[in-house]
Amino acid sequence: MKRLRIALVAGEASGDILGSGLMQALKAAHPDVEFIGVGGPLMEAQGLASYFPMERLSVMGLVEVLGRLPELLSRRKRLLKTLIEQRPDVFIGIDAPDFNLDLELKLRRAGIRTAHYVSPSVWAWRQGRVHKIREACDLMLTLFPFEAQFYDQHQVQVRFVGHPLADAIPLVADREAARAALDLPQDCPVVALMPGSRGGEVGRLGELFLDAAERLRALRPGLRFVLPAASPARRQQLEQMLAGRDLPLTLLDGRSHEALAACDAVLIASGTATLEALLYKRPMVVGYSVAPMTYRILKRMVKTPYVSLPNLLAQRLLVPELLQEAATPEAMAQLLCPLIDSGAVQTEGFDMIHRALRRDASAQAAEAVLQLAGRN
Repeated sequence: MKRLRIALVAGEASGDILGSGLMQALKAAHPDVEFIGVGGPLMEAQGLASYFPMERLSVMGLVEVLGRLPELLSRRKRLLKTLIEQRPDVFIGIDAPDFNLDLELKLRRAGIRTAHYVSPSVWAWRQGRVHKIREACDLMLTLFPFEAQFYDQHQVQVRFVGHPLADAIPLVADREAARAALDLPQDCPVVALMPGSRGGEVGRLGELFLDAAERLRALRPGLRFVLPAASPARRQQLEQMLAGRDLPLTLLDGRSHEALAACDAVLIASGTATLEALLYKRPMVVGYSVAPMTYRILKRMVKTPYVSLPNLLAQRLLVPELLQEAATPEAMAQLLCPLIDSGAVQTEGFDMIHRALRRDASAQAAEAVLQLAGRN
């Protein structure tokens, strides 16, 4: 039998993690497999010889994208030519939809089977993109069940594979061990503050969250706080915000998963961190704020009733969402305070979602890819 050749393209660190897990599962199911494409160090460790450094695709922000557009278009054109010459059995675009979907469309027209791993937020906004996805992809692999429902409704071949984080994070986290590792006391309530990982998010939410912490402490004098900083730049930003405040707060370098395992409740920015908090079964209040013009535009474009992943997954208002003017320190403190002791309604919902997402995602995705390649 001809050797199986799989092409993959990931554009950022999260895609590298997903890609390496998928490659490992593919090798376990079909040892005679060759990988080509673009990925990071984790995918390279699984046997991918990346055509160019993955970092060249990692661009955030409109201005930055415009500045790099000629290079991105040139790389995609050369990559397309190489992949058509190499004729992989399946091409898998991992996230990075702006780069990968065009590539998938042209490869599929050239007779190469294509899969896309991680759905764009097409169910939430710019729903018209589903028509391009239908043309570009033989198969969409989704992390969440509500995404699969959306694609089913729009006649796109889809498979819900579950989320790798749900496989990696235990169903019951060890709070005592996490507190010991972070040198936090075992005998008092701890709240995690997670105002985001990007400079703009921390700039908009950091002071708000710290003000909310001060109000919480007035309501619960024995409370302690833990705040993971996503990078040295974020740590410096947060240290400036903490100057002059008298808060019993432990500022961490990274270690967000340990912070979630150690805490009793979380004040958190909307984003993927809310999924991690859900998987650690920690009651939460979600706060978020963007520039007023951005909010007005998004409000017109976004089609979902909720912004946070826990509510989208529960398909109901499971966690409070405080957005824009509603995101005040007083409101955050009032909503979070009772959850420190009695967040069972949330955590029972979180447990059900965790079990639904815990499906051995990499193995499920590998099985779907092998079926698409006609090797299963």
